[in-house]
Amino acid sequence: MQDKEEERALVNVEKKLTADGFTADFAVQDGRLCVMGSDKNVSYAPEEVTIVDFYRFEGESNPDDMSILYAIEAHDGTRGTISNAFGTYGDDQIDTFLRKVEDLGKNLDKAHK
Repeated sequence: MQDKEEERALVNVEKKLTADGFTADFAVQDGRLCVMGSDKNVSYAPEEVTIVDFYRFEGESNPDDMSILYAIEAHDGTRGTISNAFGTYGDDQIDTFLRKVEDLGKNLDKAHK
């Protein structure tokens, strides 16, 4: 039986998400979510994306080694991930962008779930 911690390792979660079609690597630049490594200049506003899921990770030896991985889907079907650290090591641009996405999602009709 696979160890629960190993199952929740960042690399294993990323493999599962990639297999589920979350293949784009996202970054936040100038207040927009951008697809990294793409030949196309693709970016999204907060209202154009949905946070499908998220995973929290804690460092084994240091509580400062905490991070979160978001699985995101854009309105055009592009699916990918973005990660950020917690606390003082976190990227403010990512936090600000994702907070706007979360705030928009609070008003969604969740009857389909």
